[in-house]
Amino acid sequence: MKQLSSLDTQFLHVESATTTGHVGGLLILDPTTVPGGELTLEHLRALYEARLHLAPPLHQRLVEVPLGLGNPYWVHDPVFDLEYHLREIALPQPGSPKQLGEQVSRIHSRPLDRSRPLWEAYLIHGLEGGLAAFYGKVHHAAIDGMSGAEILATILDVTVEPRTVDPPDPQWDAGQLPDRFLLAARGLVSSVIRSGRAVTSLPRSLPHLADLPGAKNVPGVRTVSDLADSAVSLVTRGTPSARSDKGRYLSVPRTPFNGHITAHRRFAYGSVSLDDVKQVKNAFGLTVNDVVMAMATGALRRWLLEHDSLPPIPLVAAVPVSIRTDDDKSTLGNQISVMLAALPTNLSDPAERLGAVAEAMSEAKEQFEAVPATILSDVAATVPTAFSGLASRALFKLVTVPGPPFNLFVSNIPGPQLPLYVAGAQVRGIHPVSAVTDLTGGLNITLFSYDGALDFGLIASREMVPDVWHLIDYLAEELAELVKLAQS
Repeated sequence: MKQLSSLDTQFLHVESATTTGHVGGLLILDPTTVPGGELTLEHLRALYEARLHLAPPLHQRLVEVPLGLGNPYWVHDPVFDLEYHLREIALPQPGSPKQLGEQVSRIHSRPLDRSRPLWEAYLIHGLEGGLAAFYGKVHHAAIDGMSGAEILATILDVTVEPRTVDPPDPQWDAGQLPDRFLLAARGLVSSVIRSGRAVTSLPRSLPHLADLPGAKNVPGVRTVSDLADSAVSLVTRGTPSARSDKGRYLSVPRTPFNGHITAHRRFAYGSVSLDDVKQVKNAFGLTVNDVVMAMATGALRRWLLEHDSLPPIPLVAAVPVSIRTDDDKSTLGNQISVMLAALPTNLSDPAERLGAVAEAMSEAKEQFEAVPATILSDVAATVPTAFSGLASRALFKLVTVPGPPFNLFVSNIPGPQLPLYVAGAQVRGIHPVSAVTDLTGGLNITLFSYDGALDFGLIASREMVPDVWHLIDYLAEELAELVKLAQS
């Protein structure tokens, strides 16, 4: 039994009639490598049954603490039903990528059942070229990008023949749900401990409160932040902390993908060559992430021009950053923070835009490093558990009414650079399927590096970005432009 952190709990509270709290991934598979040439649901069930114990989110469900006296707990589901979680569907002919994207959009729009472990997975037959697909989703309360990749690794193999794993400990099955009185007592104790930790962490975090995305939209936050900074400097007999205003007070323009989202989604996916990205990186002395952000900037500029909505100032992207340490590996929950970076969509010249992106990313990193890495967790821990849901929803409204805190998320997750297999089927691509909210914007660009490629997954609010596939084309075209620059 493991308790959710305050930050994990916020990912539960983000859910509403229009917002789901899960994230997922789409694997493109080649069944011809499977002995017999066919990948079946029975193959996948056998694989999962042998490895369930390696990934707690696959067999644990939520239990709430009575009266909201503490954050919920993850416990082993005593009536776990693998057949419920693993499903099978087929695409109509011809099984195009757009048909697959539409199917994933519809499944991804549906919330997970909280009375069961918070995940589902689908084997999807009929993709053109003799391929298949495997789509899975897990609640964000259980995983972040890095821990999600670790869970994915439990069903992946480096050879066609699945590896043999050690059987579970005989005691890994808890047998029954915990007693409600025990939960209430444990929850109350944990809340007291959490409050004590919050008090000790606040002096470190409060001076940087105004650095949080959207904080400038909340009245009085800058005053509180400045007063805390002065108070800390008096106690320590030092000077107020050096805080950069570049990231905190970036002007965020309004775009067609900022505003109130609906419950419907559009998903598109595609891949580009990692070697091409590295060619640009090496030619200009940048990082792979700099090139990725430049691609996203150019693609967004094209889309905004197409919709006659290009702002005169740069967009602002939120970039998730993992703060996991070696001690945090293979643990549940979220160990993340966020940095803000300007995307110079207002610049028409690709070379000038690339240079501006690199500078903006450098400034964003400088700003991020000046802020405590655990600030999101520290602030989340200050909200009493019983009121955290109401507080989250109220804060979302307060932050977004004056204007968006940023325009969209752009996330880059590093992955393995070698071929992988699922139940003998070779993985041709791993495309993230993330989430959108009113707060984060109606478009999310996430990519995963795998076996010499950058695999993109774009999720959008259906009515805001109905032509999300155009952005996949624009990303490839932007990389081609940058490769030309690198070769000239």
